[in-house]
Amino acid sequence: MIVNATTAIEDLNLLVEQEIHVHASLEDTFAALLEQLGPGNEGRVDTPMPMVLEAWPGGRWYRDLGNDNGHFWAHVQAIKRPTLLEFCGPLMMSHPVANNVQYRLSEEPGGTLIKFRHTGFGLVQEDHRKGVVGGWSHIHGKVRERAEGSLSK
Repeated sequence: MIVNATTAIEDLNLLVEQEIHVHASLEDTFAALLEQLGPGNEGRVDTPMPMVLEAWPGGRWYRDLGNDNGHFWAHVQAIKRPTLLEFCGPLMMSHPVANNVQYRLSEEPGGTLIKFRHTGFGLVQEDHRKGVVGGWSHIHGKVRERAEGSLSK
């Protein structure tokens, strides 16, 4: 049985904004971001979850499970080394949704400022809405650690 339900437009939107202050150069921070989002990625319980990040316009960002299995997350919409990385795609959501993820990096006294913005529109499930902030915060903490030298590069 299919039931049609109405949903408020606010329930279809997702917005996460974060600022990450990193005590490392712009170049080192950008390299750490690419590594953490790609082969150095891990789940929230520090379980390896390596991703493939083709760091060029139109490049794919996906989880490769081997044997032609995996999960597509996004395409690189824009990249301007070392100040911008932008994605568009479903990310971790396997239902009708459009996401845009932006990383804008700039120099600041003592290091680099990353301005992060994730916007989404569509059928954002409640478990994703609840978990996405913690998931991004975990990734961004690892980017900071990697850029500042706490994680091996």
